[in-house]
Amino acid sequence: MSTENEGNEGNAAPAVPPVPPVPGAAPEGTPASGPREGAYERAGAAPEPPAHSPQPAQAPPAGDPAGVPATSHAAGAGWPPPPPVLPSYGGGSHGGGSYEGGAYGGADGHGPQPWGAPVADPQPRSPRGRRGGLITAVLAAALVAGGVGGGIGYWAAESNGGSIGSTTVSAAEAPKDVKRASGTVAAVAGKSLPSVVTIEAQGGNGEGGTGTGFVYDKEGHILTNNHVVASAANGGDLTATFSDGKKYAAEVVGRAEGYDVAVVKLKKAPSGLSPLPLANSDQVAVGDSTIAIGAPFGLSNTVTTGIISAKNRPVASGDGSGSSNSYMSALQTDASINPGNSGGPLLDSRGAVIGINSAIQSAGSGGLGQSQAGSIGLGFAIPINQAKNVAEQLIRTGQPVYPLIGATVSMAEGGEGATISPQGEGGAAAITPNGPAAKAGLKSGDVITKFNNTPIDSGPTLIGQIWTHKPGDKVKLTYKRDGKESTVQVTLGERKGES
Repeated sequence: MSTENEGNEGNAAPAVPPVPPVPGAAPEGTPASGPREGAYERAGAAPEPPAHSPQPAQAPPAGDPAGVPATSHAAGAGWPPPPPVLPSYGGGSHGGGSYEGGAYGGADGHGPQPWGAPVADPQPRSPRGRRGGLITAVLAAALVAGGVGGGIGYWAAESNGGSIGSTTVSAAEAPKDVKRASGTVAAVAGKSLPSVVTIEAQGGNGEGGTGTGFVYDKEGHILTNNHVVASAANGGDLTATFSDGKKYAAEVVGRAEGYDVAVVKLKKAPSGLSPLPLANSDQVAVGDSTIAIGAPFGLSNTVTTGIISAKNRPVASGDGSGSSNSYMSALQTDASINPGNSGGPLLDSRGAVIGINSAIQSAGSGGLGQSQAGSIGLGFAIPINQAKNVAEQLIRTGQPVYPLIGATVSMAEGGEGATISPQGEGGAAAITPNGPAAKAGLKSGDVITKFNNTPIDSGPTLIGQIWTHKPGDKVKLTYKRDGKESTVQVTLGERKGES
């Protein structure tokens, strides 16, 4: 027990003690109190009745309204002074009764008292009279607090233009319509989603899948990937579902396997179609913001964001063999792209299409393509400038046109360049007679190291670069022969169709 509640012999008590001292024993002429500890163990218990009749109490010194001297008695006197007019509300470190949670008791006076064990009053008063000082002090404190609170409430009401009688401050209502600033992802997505469709292709043999496409023109042409619609190209079911849930039957207009681009057309195109605007993909810079829209794993109308991570990334997608492989000089993005995003638009921050999402590098795929593994932040899109040229060809003629140099090159990857093969497919000559490469003087064994100013490290990289151009374009090829480097100009030829 703390000694702060015990009297100090020979010292005068302060006029208003922080905690009234606890007497060691009752003064002469008063009934003996029970042990002090008993008052804390039996909080609120009544005092024990005296064993004999109380002796007459001596009159207190004059001038003390409570009948108690102003100074403390000697040790052993123990006469309790009255509670202070303003009682101390100190912490629990003092040894008296608890001051927390109403330990002073309610209106019924129960609960441990701060000045120790109860003792008999030499001049008995009514219970109310004994608590009067404490109750008055608490009431005074409450009134003071109420006055302060009322003052703050009045100030708040005045500063907020309210009346004196009200201290309630109403919260401002949120605007009913939330407007997104132009150029935000939400604004771009809201404007673009109505022009993006989820494509479902089902072949006659039961094979099929889900991909994405977007409105290319008001006539109902939809631009997408070849691998999205290939299963339904020769007799199958093809549907396009818009973001509002409306579904339309569609048919393949044309597809280019090498570019991995296809055009389909809605059979009964609705009026009011809004084509997505096309950007100039040559002006894209690394670090530009990107927004991808698609149906990853069938989850239609999914929007993801990222940046352009790289440009002119050589990508060969497909199964790695055969003429059906596609080659591109791709835009690389870290926007989350998964199976089902294929064919969907890659947008810039303005909402203009900069590419068609086509392939991903996946930790589980072991290569580039359209495996069912998830995104690891390596997505690849066909630049829209190239896709637009292919789309126009397909709409106009139904078949693709490929630029070429008239030479067969090795498809091995990771070398020092694209090596012209000893012979072509089926034993044909590697250099097409009278073709662009032959006219430029190229021969089997030459290693092409640059296409214009772009370094070439393999055959797929060379093809991807060639296919960013049109037939008739003039390009520069740098090659090595017998350790000597030379540069020639080549006019690109053409090949129609997939053969």
